[in-house]
Amino acid sequence: MAYSTLLYEASDGVATITFNRPDKSNAFDDTMIAETIDALKDVERDAQVRAVVLTGAGKNFCAGQDLSPLMQYYQSSGAIPFGEHVRKSYNVIVTKIRTIEKPFIAAINGAAAGAGFGIACACDLRHAADNAKFRMAFVGIALAPDSATSFLLPRLIGWGRALEMAITNAPLDAETALRYGLVNRVFSADELMPKTREFAQHLAHAPTRAIGLTKRAFNRALTCDLETALEYEAALQEIAGRTEDHREGVRAFIEKRAPRFNGQ
Repeated sequence: MAYSTLLYEASDGVATITFNRPDKSNAFDDTMIAETIDALKDVERDAQVRAVVLTGAGKNFCAGQDLSPLMQYYQSSGAIPFGEHVRKSYNVIVTKIRTIEKPFIAAINGAAAGAGFGIACACDLRHAADNAKFRMAFVGIALAPDSATSFLLPRLIGWGRALEMAITNAPLDAETALRYGLVNRVFSADELMPKTREFAQHLAHAPTRAIGLTKRAFNRALTCDLETALEYEAALQEIAGRTEDHREGVRAFIEKRAPRFNGQ
């Protein structure tokens, strides 16, 4: 794929999307927002892509919204339609990540702040370099949370810790993030991408239809009661039970061999 603000690579079932504005700490401008949405549509449509890695070029993952144009807006119009901007940008990106039924791994190679932090939280798994830093950042410029951080962060690390991050704007280092449950694994900076790609390739060769249904179940369970979750699990199990991968998994178990899943 030819993008001006992203790098896109797909091989062995894994698509890697790299935010590529390193001179701006990979902060989002309008072009990068549009290209990220377009790249997510591509991985959704491409049946050969069975797992996705998001990362950043250079020293940072993503610093969130590029703030440099803000003063120009204020000088020309005096106001910015933040609500409209968020609805058309980060809301779309986060919704895509959560609803595309393929596993997403954020490989956080440095600072993740603001909307960049929200996008990392939206991914299914988070791998961090040992020098990674996490910051909500919104209150630092007197804004409220967006990019689903108010929804996802308390569910990842607990209400009290999430609120403290939000209102103090204090950064979280990688080891603390691991202890809090914000990230799943921490690697050295040199190992982050090789280890994450290896893990993503493992998921890409797993029963990805079942992983997608699992992701759908977890999404629903975030906001429903037990009775609804149980019924939804039953409905999804009906779907999973009709897949080729399920039959292959049973055959492999009985034949005492490794299964050969194809995502169908």
